Amino acid sequence: MTSANLQSPRRRGKLSDAAKTFVVQHLAAFEPAASVRRMLKAEFGIEISDNAIRGYDPTNPKGSALSSRWRDLFEATRTDYLRDAARVGIANKVHRLARLDRIAARAEELGNFALALQALEQAAKEMGDAYTNTRVVKGALAVTTPKSLADFYAGYVPAFPGASLGRDSDPEAKH
Repeated sequence: MTSANLQSPRRRGKLSDAAKTFVVQHLAAFEPAASVRRMLKAEFGIEISDNAIRGYDPTNPKGSALSSRWRDLFEATRTDYLRDAARVGIANKVHRLARLDRIAARAEELGNFALALQALEQAAKEMGDAYTNTRVVKGALAVTTPKSLADFYAGYVPAFPGASLGRDSDPEAKH
């Protein structure tokens, strides 16, 4: 790619509105400038530099002078993108479990029992909510999500007077 083929940020007006929209929306979806550049070339046959592409990202210093039209499009696209994360398959617990099931089954067919066990362990962690910050108290009416350890232990009442949370509190306990 020669420098004559690259469009500088000063000549940004040479991109069509469709190409600008394409660039802004992909940047808002956290696509790196290099990826957007490749997609722009494939989709529109246009070659511009990564720096010129960064000029369409208002979160980047190069995009600080971006017009309100493109800034508004960027913000709306970013908001929609973040809100619609549930549409991404891997963000869904059931989808992840189904994929892990297929991985475990295929690994077992191939005799790769170590991988099968890893997939089973991962599925158990998914089912046990190992990746959440939620604590379920049996018999309680609600599920709480503590914001800190202080919140987590705020309602702690020792079962026996003088008991503490430490391991060394019961000298007769077998460790």
